[in-house]
Amino acid sequence: MTNNQDFHIEIDVQQKKPKGEIACGDIFQSDMSKGEGRKILVLSDGIGHGIKASVLATLTATMAVKYTKLHTKPEVAARIIMNALPKSKDGKENYATFTIIEMDDDNHIRITNYDNPRVLIIRNGESFQPLEYELKIRGEENLGKLLRCREFKASKEDRLVFMSDGITQSGLGSPQYTMGWGIDRIEQFAIGQIKRMKDISATKLARKIINQAAMNDNFKIKDDATCGVIYFREPRKFMLITGPPFYKIKDFDFVGRIKNFKGKKIICGGTTAEIIARELNIEVQIQHGRKEVNALPPAAKMQGFELISEGILTLGKVEELLENYDSDTRLGDSPPDEIVKLLLQHDEIDVIVGTRINWAHQDPEQPIELELRKYVVKRIVEILRLKFFKKVLIEYI
Repeated sequence: MTNNQDFHIEIDVQQKKPKGEIACGDIFQSDMSKGEGRKILVLSDGIGHGIKASVLATLTATMAVKYTKLHTKPEVAARIIMNALPKSKDGKENYATFTIIEMDDDNHIRITNYDNPRVLIIRNGESFQPLEYELKIRGEENLGKLLRCREFKASKEDRLVFMSDGITQSGLGSPQYTMGWGIDRIEQFAIGQIKRMKDISATKLARKIINQAAMNDNFKIKDDATCGVIYFREPRKFMLITGPPFYKIKDFDFVGRIKNFKGKKIICGGTTAEIIARELNIEVQIQHGRKEVNALPPAAKMQGFELISEGILTLGKVEELLENYDSDTRLGDSPPDEIVKLLLQHDEIDVIVGTRINWAHQDPEQPIELELRKYVVKRIVEILRLKFFKKVLIEYI
């Protein structure tokens, strides 16, 4: 996602749960609604682990997102959340810790924390410590309970690292970390990784931290562990083109726009590739000899483009891969896999959908194919926006 100052905000969250548990007691939820240009991220850690912890954390995260979206004062929202959580049979209080991170279009960040490890803010390879203030949670039953808040304006290359105590307490009782790994050591570890790899992605940094936490526990983690990273950086731009423009007279303008695009480009569709090749006076080279999947036609190459593939069948496979993608997915080298890799590597994606129907073929299925292409592309755009936090612009021509 990108904002007015042309930052891309890369976000990734990695989780591990103790062996034998079917549910993770840490829950991450987000709201990226465009209404006010705000982004809301919530991590909640339910007391204990397993199903009970997962339910408590889900209730907490859901309410935290809802009330933050409504601009409810944090101390009021916290009281409502705590009153809503079910009490256990012995009368003891059930609770879930939470971290709320709000970001607006001007890069103003507010972090509200209740009993989770503090959010690390790393700027210019060093720890950044904005002023912290405390809010008392309202209600007599919440006496002594505090929210810790920090506000600041993000700069390019800033990183925020948020986590549950499964990370900070990893290694607890071991000779190396008697009291657990600890937030200060984690901060030094993260800074060390950034110094080693200046442009380390949010995904890679989150994975390195959570993998180290697992190593601290001899790969048998004792508690649910979650690590999320937010990385503010320069956006990477990409264009996906499928289908020729409705009016042939527009071919020249259509190709001119593609030619002048500053970023990587791919084409899905043979006819579209032919029009672009003709207007730019370049050659399409079919890549014979590659093992193709699902009987898809072979991919092609053309100067200035990363890949040229078949149209609707390839896009359908791309949609399926994105829908089912998770941290265990391993992509191959077929055209749909290559397209998914490129989509996930970029932040701002322009999708150009041509709406010309090839009446020369006199194929009654053509209008159906056009509608199918529109539907599949719409689904791809939806998944990229909601699941992968990409900024996607779609244009029908």
